Amino acid sequence: MTAEKDYLDNLPIWSIKTANQLAAADGIDIDENRLQILLVAREFYNRYGFSPSMRPLCKVVSENLGSEKGRSIYLNQLFPGSPAKLVAKLAGLPKPKNCI
Repeated sequence: MTAEKDYLDNLPIWSIKTANQLAAADGIDIDENRLQILLVAREFYNRYGFSPSMRPLCKVVSENLGSEKGRSIYLNQLFPGSPAKLVAKLAGLPKPKNCI
């Protein structure tokens, strides 16, 4: 883990098991819908070198999984509070830079 609580500092150690452990601490179950979004976020990070904040997350999810899944309301239902931060955390990515 990094200085940012619960964010991984060694991206290759991430696994679905790790995601489930982190999610359980937040009372979340990693189902197929959540896993798809985590994988899209990891792909975004691999391509651009940073974690997506909310707008880029919505856009990349829409492009990869369809516009219904890219809506902020949908993402907030799956990842309550701050979807971009929670997705980054559960996907084993650094905290998005412009998220408080």
